[in-house]
Amino acid sequence: MADNQMVCATCEPKGLCGGKGLVTFKEGAWANNPLAIQVLGICSALAVTNRLENSLVMGAALIFVCIGSNLIVSILRKHTPHRIRMVAEVAIIATFVILFDQFLRAFYWDMSKQLGPYVGLIITNCIVMGRAEAFALQNPPILSIVDGIANGVGYAVVLAIIGFFRELLGAGEILGHAVPGFTSWYTPNQLMILAPGAFFALGIVIGIFNAIKGPDPEENK
Repeated sequence: MADNQMVCATCEPKGLCGGKGLVTFKEGAWANNPLAIQVLGICSALAVTNRLENSLVMGAALIFVCIGSNLIVSILRKHTPHRIRMVAEVAIIATFVILFDQFLRAFYWDMSKQLGPYVGLIITNCIVMGRAEAFALQNPPILSIVDGIANGVGYAVVLAIIGFFRELLGAGEILGHAVPGFTSWYTPNQLMILAPGAFFALGIVIGIFNAIKGPDPEENK
């Protein structure tokens, strides 16, 4: 009996949340990336990525809201009546969005003006609401935090990639600073900082992600 208990103990999965933490992070950040694979939340990807700085701030906003809302929804999951769960989730998400928006207004006013209503629109972002409804409502707080980090980081990285190349190719700058020697051989293409350039950049990034990731096993059946 003792030997069997020892064997079972050594067979227990190790790592964060019994090994589920790493799997959850990989799923959200890469295998099921909310923007590059699921193509969710593309409004901000098209609207604010004309500059890398805007992309980074929007990415940080989504990470903050995803983590905070996932945590609170998970903590309250056993105490929230099923019939009002979505109302509660929206209220929780809105609280964290307002906190981030007020932070920008207080400490980063210029960026707050540039992003305009797009920070507020995170309240209706299907990524945040989807993770709260599909994951945080079913899982414990720590794992829900990991899921929020993963999806937020996955979204922010894609946003940063798009913002980097749009600003570089459209203005010959990075974070508002001219790239030395770049414009001596390259003429900035204004199309890249306009709305059509956002569609081109997003489509290319999605194509690259899917080419690297490859088809799902179910697609080959």
